Amino acid sequence: MKTLKNVMLINAISSGATGLGLIAFAGFVAGLFETSMTGPFVEVGAFLLAFAILVFSVSRGNPVNARAVRLVIVLDTLWVVASLAIVLFQPFAISMLGYIAIAAVALWVAAMAYLQSAGLKQLIISK
Repeated sequence: MKTLKNVMLINAISSGATGLGLIAFAGFVAGLFETSMTGPFVEVGAFLLAFAILVFSVSRGNPVNARAVRLVIVLDTLWVVASLAIVLFQPFAISMLGYIAIAAVALWVAAMAYLQSAGLKQLIISK
């Protein structure tokens, strides 16, 4: 259970930091993506901050709420699927660096989903 809580805390911190970074440096990130539109970065950043709050609150539960953990895993999985679709179909006029960044973040989020799933399985088995 401690491992699951730690993974969720790492997920919350990385999501929150990314969200804050996207909001605070939207113009810089838009430049890396070779677009002038900063709105999508701010919106994704706001979503990530809300997600980070959710994950943090779930990680502090005692006992851990398995349904809430499953929700976090589903949201992480949806992020990965959407990211992969964006990278594969490249529907936006952004730089290759932008698509690489999207893929890299998707790999990190997939790792979080996997580790959270493994932690949840251990939690359920130990009960």
